[in-house]
Parts: sequence; C-alpha cells; structure tokens
Amino acid sequence: MNVVKTLMSPNVFRSKNKIKINNQNFIKKNLDYVGENFTYETRFKYYKNKKVYRGIYGTANKKDLKELKEEGIEVEAMPWIKNTTN
Repeated sequence: MNVVKTLMSPNVFRSKNKIKINNQNFIKKNLDYVGENFTYETRFKYYKNKKVYRGIYGTANKKDLKELKEEGIEVEAMPWIKNTTN
C-alpha cells in the first residue's frame, strides 16, 4: 500500500476572516462606540454605574488595558478589520 501526499490548500483564511467580520458586525450593532475615551468610559461605567446594560468598545493601548485588568475590570483586546465593503 502506497501513500501519496499532494498539496492541498484548505480554505482556512476565508473562514477566519468571515468570523472576524461577523464578530465585528455584532460589536457594532450591540455595543456603544466610545473611541479614544475607552479607558475613561470603562472606569466610569465600572465604578459609577454598576447597572450597565450595554457594553462599549473603542481604542486603548496595551498599558491601559493592563491597568484596567489589574483593577479587576474585564476587558479584551480584539483586532479590528477595516470595513472596505460598501
């Protein structure tokens, strides 16, 4: 019995991009965009307004995210894909 290996190109990258775009669309529809004020808004909602019903997303650097996590605030970094489709 001979086993022959051939080159295959699985469709891995498309599915990953599709998942990222679907996640991005979910975030845009269900969360409020706060832009560069992400760190401030996160702390405000965490300390002042415990009954937050809607999440936020925006821009923060790694240092700010680390500080938020050290304070016990759950945040996650997510790569963002620019929407080039109309």
